[in-house]
Amino acid sequence: MSKEKFDKKLIDLLESNPDFVDEAGELHRANVRDRAWKLDHDLIKLLLTDKEIEAKFFKEIAGRWIFDNNTFVDYITDKTFFADSYTQFRNKIGLNIDGKYLRERGEVALVWPYKDCVLEGGQTREEEKRKEIFFNEILAQDEINRMFDPKVLTNWKRHTAAGEQEVTEIERDENGTIRENLIIKGNNLIALHTLKEQFRGKVKLIYIDPPYNTGGDQETFTYNNNFNHSTWLTFMKTRLEVSRNLLTDDGFIAVTIDHHELFYLGTLADEIFGRENRIGIVTIYINPKGRNLAKFFLSCDRTHVSIYEEYI
Repeated sequence: MSKEKFDKKLIDLLESNPDFVDEAGELHRANVRDRAWKLDHDLIKLLLTDKEIEAKFFKEIAGRWIFDNNTFVDYITDKTFFADSYTQFRNKIGLNIDGKYLRERGEVALVWPYKDCVLEGGQTREEEKRKEIFFNEILAQDEINRMFDPKVLTNWKRHTAAGEQEVTEIERDENGTIRENLIIKGNNLIALHTLKEQFRGKVKLIYIDPPYNTGGDQETFTYNNNFNHSTWLTFMKTRLEVSRNLLTDDGFIAVTIDHHELFYLGTLADEIFGRENRIGIVTIYINPKGRNLAKFFLSCDRTHVSIYEEYI
């Protein structure tokens, strides 16, 4: 049977059901297409009434005939089917993959799916290989908020030239601000939230050396250096946001990073600290001969330090 005859047979069959035609009595292809995606029983039973149509749009799997809705939708939405000047070309605007709109493909598209999540981030070598923990998946929002409330720091010890000493009280100035250097061991995100009230607007310089996200196990790092891109951005975003609150009006933050995430980190930092406050990028020259690790040319730079000045 020729394609023209097959098309006419299919159209006549579909138009025999009043649910598939418009007010003018003509085939309503959008309705038929939507019914096909929903595996509508009336549509499937109608197509099964003709052997040639059944052979075209049904597949036999383990002795059972299965409706191939992808093939059917492709066929009825093709511009050579049901050549009508009003329905042949349907003007639509939207995202598509391989010529199919997302709704037609029955798929879901995600853009930076972790942007509203809170990532823990492994801090020890033992945690390097485990899956990253997203607190939003295991904690309710009020529990996350409580997690970021200031925490009690325990096991205080003071290290001096005379050796290790017990801590009975912390040295403070007349305004109650801590005037001793502190080394805090623990999750850095929770530690930053613990310090945010005590040091809000009082820190002049912040220097951080986060994971470079290179995908390799580097002996120089004792924390996870193999985040996927979206996860790594989330890791950085939550920590930069709370760090911003610690800076004085004339304070600045310096971030050590290499070319793998330099441009993405710069965009993220522009959003948090303000693009107008970016001071510049300092390139540290380690190996003048270059590294033969790049794909197309020798890479001479080892580390970039992006510096941002913050005016709150």
